[in-house]
Amino acid sequence: MNKIKSLACASMLLCSSAFAQKNEVPKNWHQLDPATTGFNGISLQKAYDVIKTKKLKSKRVIVAVIDSGIDTLHEDLKPILWTNPKEIVGNGIDDDKNGYVDDVHGWNFIGGKDGRNLKEESLEAARVYYKLKSKWDGKTLATTDADKRELADFIRAEKTVLGEDAGFAPSPVMLKNMQKGLMKSDTLLQKVIGKETFTGNELEKYETKDIAEKKAKASFIGLMKPNGAMEQTNKEFLDGLAEYISSLEKKEIAKTTPPAENRKDIVGDDETNFNDRSYGNNDIMANTPFHGTHCAGIIAAARNNGKGVDGIADNVRIMMLRAVPDGDEHDKDIAMAIRYAVDNGAQIISMSFGKDFSPEKQWVDDAFRYAESKNVLLVHAAGNDKKNVDTTYNFPNPFYIDGKGRANNIITVGASGDKKNGGLTASFSNYGKKEVDVFAPGVNINSTIPGGNTYGPASGTSMACPVVAGIAALLLEYYPSLTAIQLKEAIEKSSTIPKEKVENPETKEKVNLSDISKTGGFANAYEAIKYAGNMLDKNKTLIPPPPTKIKKSKKN
Repeated sequence: MNKIKSLACASMLLCSSAFAQKNEVPKNWHQLDPATTGFNGISLQKAYDVIKTKKLKSKRVIVAVIDSGIDTLHEDLKPILWTNPKEIVGNGIDDDKNGYVDDVHGWNFIGGKDGRNLKEESLEAARVYYKLKSKWDGKTLATTDADKRELADFIRAEKTVLGEDAGFAPSPVMLKNMQKGLMKSDTLLQKVIGKETFTGNELEKYETKDIAEKKAKASFIGLMKPNGAMEQTNKEFLDGLAEYISSLEKKEIAKTTPPAENRKDIVGDDETNFNDRSYGNNDIMANTPFHGTHCAGIIAAARNNGKGVDGIADNVRIMMLRAVPDGDEHDKDIAMAIRYAVDNGAQIISMSFGKDFSPEKQWVDDAFRYAESKNVLLVHAAGNDKKNVDTTYNFPNPFYIDGKGRANNIITVGASGDKKNGGLTASFSNYGKKEVDVFAPGVNINSTIPGGNTYGPASGTSMACPVVAGIAALLLEYYPSLTAIQLKEAIEKSSTIPKEKVENPETKEKVNLSDISKTGGFANAYEAIKYAGNMLDKNKTLIPPPPTKIKKSKKN
């Protein structure tokens, strides 16, 4: 049986706020200090101690989150929403004349002018396959560079859609029968254990009292353990299984049926024309706000207000840009979202999404270049397919499709965990010695979820990405002269190198973290804030003294 994916970048799975972690793992473990608490967090309080000792003053930072949407009414998020200072709320007028009416807290690039919003979308592989089929089906040769790239994309998409490179995939019917049995077992186990949610590790310790309990326990453990899902809850695992079954059903349909043009029907722009930019609506909550709500809370949920969770950075405003549906995002929407963020003052952009095909990569590349020209840092999730992104396709990526270099203003983030929380590297995380810059906490991260005053955990490089975006925002708050390149350097060069080996998510071999990431380290706010201060102090000493006003006498 193929791997049942954990909470992936596009999964947007709702988790119970009553999530039962192992008792010894605090809900804010990702913020704790390894040296003093034993948990593999980012040493956040120690970073704030440095800030306090140095009497640093903060300057507000705008962080754009390109995602699925956000609960604008959440008690921990309302205070930290970015508000467009040039827009008058609710007057139906494009006050700042940027092409977007009433873009008060951001913009929804996958909404229609009639108020409808895109929720589910197809996979990019299917879109590429059917778009190019009439042109390239059965052909193996192309002449121009552009045609060669297009043909290569078609061949790869064909293999993906028809299943030629996917290996064995179980029957959706077989999995649905398995799902029914698991749900019955889940109902029984909830009753006998005495709580609605439990992890695979907790279940393994439970001593069964009769044959029915023993079978129910075995049905879960027998699937969770080989899939590296013992740290997940029963709800997470069942939701992940449901999503996996749904994805298989969609793939079966895609073999013979072109994907529905959901985005075209709802959004209504000319997706082939990048100059057609005034589309979408201002509904950034829409109907799928879980994923974006959770990511935003990790970065900047209001701190020290006695409610729910504390975000990483304490003087941030979150700009939400809705561009990620349940399915693969469209390149045009991502490129537009990046440009909107840059044009409206965002200094950091958090991007917890990804896909295997990027037919309009040039548009995204140009947006990356634009962000770099305006000194904006991009933070991107590495993905959750436990694959080596040095050698496999993963978009967006820093490489420019025109062959003219790569983006220097992007950090790609893998997901780490804790020894008591699934291991130092997340079992699902993508990796890459060259292309994954740093690892950060991404397992059972507690944050805001939709509901106004609701909180819960989620796992994925989707959570690790906003952890790093939050650290970057914290650095920029207190050292506002840092450039995007310096922010990247401070986070990467200060990452902490583990003394022990970690598990390669794909091969399960014990390796050095430097074998599966560029820095070989875990992101750490305390080390990063120290590095940033030292870097600026060092740069000050390199500034040449002003020219002397003393006139030298002429020599004969």
